[in-house]
Amino acid sequence: MTNSSQPGAPLHVLIIGAGFGGLGLAIQLQKAGIQDFLILEKGSEVGGTWRDNSYPGAACDVPSHLYSFSFEPKTDWSRKYAPQPEIFAYQRHCADKYGLHRHIRFGCEVAGAEFDEASGTWQVQTRTGERFHARALVSACGQLNRPAWPRIPGLDGFKGELFHSARWNHGYPLEGKRVAVIGTGASAIQFVPQIAPKVAQLTLFQRSAAYVIPKPDRAYQPWELALMRRLPGLQKVDRMLKYIQHESRVLAFSVFPSLMKLMQFRFRRHLARGITDPALRQRLVPDYPLGCKRILISNDFYPALARSNVEVVNTGIREVTERAVVTDDGQHHEVDAIILGTGFTATDFLAPMSIRGLGGRDLNQAWREGAEAYLGVSVSGFPNLFILYGPNTNLGHNSIIYMLESQFRYVLDGIRALSGLRYLDLKPEVQRHFNLRLQQDVRHTIWEQGCNSWYKTADGRNTNNWPGFTFSYRQQTRRLELNHYECTC
Repeated sequence: MTNSSQPGAPLHVLIIGAGFGGLGLAIQLQKAGIQDFLILEKGSEVGGTWRDNSYPGAACDVPSHLYSFSFEPKTDWSRKYAPQPEIFAYQRHCADKYGLHRHIRFGCEVAGAEFDEASGTWQVQTRTGERFHARALVSACGQLNRPAWPRIPGLDGFKGELFHSARWNHGYPLEGKRVAVIGTGASAIQFVPQIAPKVAQLTLFQRSAAYVIPKPDRAYQPWELALMRRLPGLQKVDRMLKYIQHESRVLAFSVFPSLMKLMQFRFRRHLARGITDPALRQRLVPDYPLGCKRILISNDFYPALARSNVEVVNTGIREVTERAVVTDDGQHHEVDAIILGTGFTATDFLAPMSIRGLGGRDLNQAWREGAEAYLGVSVSGFPNLFILYGPNTNLGHNSIIYMLESQFRYVLDGIRALSGLRYLDLKPEVQRHFNLRLQQDVRHTIWEQGCNSWYKTADGRNTNNWPGFTFSYRQQTRRLELNHYECTC
C-alpha cells in the first residue's frame, strides 16, 4: 500500500492528514467501495489538532453529541462538552473500527505536490524524499495545525522554558515557577485555570481582552448514560436539538449583527460574578463588538484571574530578555517559563507545502492576496485537488464536523467522476463568482464590525469563516456539478 518511489498504477486517492477530515473521508471511501487510498500523516498517531493540543484543560467548545460523526455516534461521552483525551480516544476508535491503520503512513510529512497534466496525476514528495502518485489529492490538513509563533524581539534568546500550548511540554514541572502566558485566546482560557493553582506567580500578557461567557457543561449522570445506551436514538435527538440551537446563532453572526447586543448582558454578568476588583474587571472588557472575534466559553477563567498569584498585564510587550518579559512601559517581569497561547497560522492553509497545478502554477502564489476556493473545496488551475476544511468553511456558531460531512459527499462525487476522465479543473469564472458573492455576504457579518482576528489575513480579508447557515452549505455541496468543471479526457 506504500506506492512510494515505484512505478505502476497510481493510487486512486491520496489524503494528507489523519485528523477528523482525513479519517472521515477515508471511512466514506471504504463505504463507497474504494480501498485504493493512502493517508500521509506527519505525526506518529491519528488525531490532528486533538492529538497535538494536549495541554491541561483542553476541551471542545461544541457539545459532544454534535462534535462527532453522524455515521459513528458515541452515546457514552462523559460530559456535555468532551475533554481532549476523550475526543482523541474517539478518533483512535474510528481508525481502529474501520481498519484505517493499514492505509496510513505515519511520520510522513508532505513537502510538495505537482500535477502532471499528461497522466492526470498528482506527484507527491515527502520531507524524507519518498514519492507517491495518485489520481486525486485531498488536503485534510485543517486550519489549526501550525502554531503561530509571535514576533517578539529577544524571544529566541530566552534562557528559561519556552513552549507553545499546542506543543505542551508535559515533562516540565510548573509547580513553584514564575510563569508568563502570552495570549488570551481559546487555549489560554482553558489551561490558565489548570496551572494557576500550581505556579508561584502567573503573569498573563493580554493584547486584547476576549468575550467569555458561561459554559453550560457538566458530567452526564449515570442514569443518562444508561438511558442513551439502551435507547441510542436519544443521542440522535439530542444531537439534532443541539444542532438547531447552535444554528440559530447565525442570525446574530451573519443576518442581524445587532442581536449580539443582547448577549452583552450575559457577558457582563459572568464577568461581574468572576471578578470583583473593578480595575481588573475594566481591563477584561473588550474594546470591540461581541462576536467580532471568537466568543469563548469558560466557567473557571475569571475566577483564576482573580487569584492573588495571578496578574493580568495589558501593556504591550517590547521585548524578551534572557530572564524576563519587558513591557512597553519599561517594566521587567522576571519569569522562569513562557507559555505561548498565541493560536495558529489559520489563514495560511496548505503552507508550507508547495502545491503546483496546471503549467506549474503555485498555489501559495495564487493565494498571495488571500486563500479562496469554490465551496472551500476546489481551486481553479489545480485539477483533481480537493480541500477539506478549506477557505471560508470555518464556523463561529456550529460544529465543523457537520461541514466536513457535507464536504465528504461532494469530494466523493468528484472522485467518482474521475473514473472516466483524466482530470477535473474548476472553471475560473465559477470560483470568481462564488467568492465575490461570499465576500459580499461576509461584509454584513459581525466579523466585519471593527476588529482584527485570526479569521482574517494581514490585509483584513476574511478567508476562514462561512457567512451563512450550515444547512445552506450542505445544500450547495449535495452534489458536484460537472458543468462547473472543465472535464478533460
